[in-house]
Amino acid sequence: MHLGTPKVASVSIDAFQRGLRDLGYMEGKNLVVDYRYAEGKEERYTSLAAELVALRPAVIVTWGTDVTAAVKKTTSTIPVVFALADRPDVLGLVGSLSRPAGNVTGMTTLNFELSTKRLELLKETIPE
Repeated sequence: MHLGTPKVASVSIDAFQRGLRDLGYMEGKNLVVDYRYAEGKEERYTSLAAELVALRPAVIVTWGTDVTAAVKKTTSTIPVVFALADRPDVLGLVGSLSRPAGNVTGMTTLNFELSTKRLELLKETIPE
């Protein structure tokens, strides 16, 4: 499930599909992917999550913290892999970064602590 529109999501979806192909998965041959787009409307997350869970997929891939939280509330059995959720440990998406536990795991690069450090480095580099 993606926050944006299909057009906005095309870059991340292209990368996702390329990664799947690199691993030998081809949509329509040995893989089915059902996409959902919230069109930037947070109120749609829960209903879209329910739609996906009803399909009983092998895995659900999400993009973003709020979307992942909506999917986590909807299922505790289907594996959920998130891309770029912010502070997933602090927000309760995973047990910890080193041991996610449960059915949710993923990647985070936009954590609060790093954002603070990046701003500090930016101020040192360009004080004005």
